[in-house]
Amino acid sequence: MSERRRSEEDECYRQRQLQRRLIVRLARLSQDLEKFNLAGYINLLNNPRRYLLVNFTGGIFRGLGFALGATLLAALLLYFLQRLVVLNLPLIGDFIAELIKIVNEQLKG
Repeated sequence: MSERRRSEEDECYRQRQLQRRLIVRLARLSQDLEKFNLAGYINLLNNPRRYLLVNFTGGIFRGLGFALGATLLAALLLYFLQRLVVLNLPLIGDFIAELIKIVNEQLKG
């Protein structure tokens, strides 16, 4: 009898350990789902108008950011090219001067 009782206690102990591990895994899964805001994303997918509006405004701001960034980079590049012309480097200076003339004509015209 004692052998059977010990076997039952071992089985109960293993089951409790398994339950504890499952509870820990479920808690981690719950935290991960909250972190990823899955419920909010599903609500967004269930509302097509809101989904389109969010994507449209995001696209507008990404486009504006790209345009402003490209404009600033181009302006900096032209500024440095003009500074290189002032240095009057023999071959490079003439090429850059011609390039700047072309760009300025395109901006004016």
